[in-house]
Amino acid sequence: GLLPQVSKGTLVIIPVVEELEYNEWGVKIVEATDNVLSLLVNSSPQAVIGRFELTVKLQPAGERENRTEHKPANDIYILFNPWCEADAVFVEDEEWRKEYVLNETGRIYYGTKNQIGARTWNFGQFDKGVLDACLYLLEKGKMPHSGRGDPISMVRVVSAMVNSQDDRGVLVGNWSGDYTGGSAPTEWVGSVDILLQFHRTGEPVNYGQCWVFSGVTTTENKHLNCPFKNCHDSLQLPWLDQQLQLLFFSYLFNCCRNFHVWNDCWMARLDLPPGYGGWQAIDATPQETSAGTYCCGPASLQAIKSGLVYLKCDAPFIFAEVNSDRIYWQRQHNGTFQKVLVQKNAVGHQISTKAVGLDEREDITHLYKYPEDSEEERIAVETACQYGSKPTVYLNSAVMEDVALDIQTQEDIQMGSDVTVRVLVENCSSEHRSISLFLKAAVVYYTGVYKNSFKQDREEVLLSPAEGKELLVVLSYSQYQEYLVDQAAMMLTVSGRVVETGQVLAKQHNFRLRTPDLQIMPYGEAIVGGQMKAEIVFLNPLPKILKNVTFRIEGPGLQKPKKVQVGDVGRHATVTLKETFVPTKPGPRKLIASLHCRELTQVHGVAEVIVLSQ
Repeated sequence: GLLPQVSKGTLVIIPVVEELEYNEWGVKIVEATDNVLSLLVNSSPQAVIGRFELTVKLQPAGERENRTEHKPANDIYILFNPWCEADAVFVEDEEWRKEYVLNETGRIYYGTKNQIGARTWNFGQFDKGVLDACLYLLEKGKMPHSGRGDPISMVRVVSAMVNSQDDRGVLVGNWSGDYTGGSAPTEWVGSVDILLQFHRTGEPVNYGQCWVFSGVTTTENKHLNCPFKNCHDSLQLPWLDQQLQLLFFSYLFNCCRNFHVWNDCWMARLDLPPGYGGWQAIDATPQETSAGTYCCGPASLQAIKSGLVYLKCDAPFIFAEVNSDRIYWQRQHNGTFQKVLVQKNAVGHQISTKAVGLDEREDITHLYKYPEDSEEERIAVETACQYGSKPTVYLNSAVMEDVALDIQTQEDIQMGSDVTVRVLVENCSSEHRSISLFLKAAVVYYTGVYKNSFKQDREEVLLSPAEGKELLVVLSYSQYQEYLVDQAAMMLTVSGRVVETGQVLAKQHNFRLRTPDLQIMPYGEAIVGGQMKAEIVFLNPLPKILKNVTFRIEGPGLQKPKKVQVGDVGRHATVTLKETFVPTKPGPRKLIASLHCRELTQVHGVAEVIVLSQ
């Protein structure tokens, strides 16, 4: 940028260190000969992406400070890193990374739900000139450099800039059938020509439709190392006659077509409640404005599936694209409208993408919505409706809300043990109530990224007047052990409906499993400059072997950061680590230790040490 600043992350002064830290900027001297100095540079996963100028300050002994001139050939491109666990776009599955980041071609699907066609698209993200074209798009979109470390903001700008509406972005949309002055959308077979032409001329390229917008969006984000895929949906929106007029409770006024193509991207969503990270929908086809700009997303697929359209960004629009009902209204003689027909299985069929590692279609409808006509799907639609422009569209009268729902877990749930969750249902009315409840337990990352559900169940509850019941849901270790991730976070979702009143019940409960503490026991007199010892004890709580266990030990004024490799730890085995250190500062000090391995994280301990002066 024009005014790089350390405080904004656009100016990075990299320190020379003895040992590189995994998540920190640093430079380590690798080799020094007579006149050659070899350095290894480690970047931060929080760095903003883009093209960085590289300069080196040298201060030879006995001479004044000297700065080398900037050479454009030495510029550094920093991108998002789906291989780095600390990056917001981290993807755990290597096959996913190959497909959604590295694969240079893909399949775009079109047609109707019963006749799905496919075409190959060249993303070309590694072609010469495409990188500069992709970064040019961010520059033309006037995205602040300091905000480019945030994939949420980045993909939102991309979804705005791939279309030319209101910002003269990459592609001009044209659905007229007259493509004079440009190429018909069906002519394009890839993104490279489009992006290079846009970069060369600075003018929008003619013409595109939804699959072209989606293909270019995939190239842009793959090149920035955001995991991306194309999605296709058979919308099957209705034909209108002279007698019936169609009104949507959501936002589908200009989407009357047989199919649509958009994108999913993978990222953490720290701006949303836990459980709503992972796949996010964005749509670069200009359909309606969002916050005054023709862009759409990123909207959490988990939020869309549950009908939680109040969660940003643009969840109402995406929900309407995949799970609206057709509602027919008839104009009455007095000018009012009467609802005459509701088609509940009308929109959102065969949502598709290319399968990982295969040139075959994968149906991902289940990521966006529950099975058609299922109770869960109805609850999601009616939940979304409550936040739409016609919140009472399904109600002929006011729904009584006289059944209460709550979820409770014990505070201290140990890793490796079975989990018992209490679901409390109470009938507050003076009449009998019948409730259908759906329960789903899932593992989530601490960032909120949804990983996998491992238990689903359905319960029918009958309540007498003023009666309450407690349901016990047991989540066994054998069910969840293969899905656990950092922080051992879980989420139980309970939703349902009261048969007699139509009241919708929904509750989510987030909790995490308690990992063991490290027991740290200092012994010997603690004196500045004197030698003392500490014993660190760890008990493996899991009935599995922990691989490549590492301890980190440090304490200000006690011990410089130190890493100790202990190898594998057996099932339910105990490890005792004895360490010797020399305090350097008097007063109350803390000795801190942590343990890390792939199978078990968030294990740590601390001990207080009073250090005496000499």
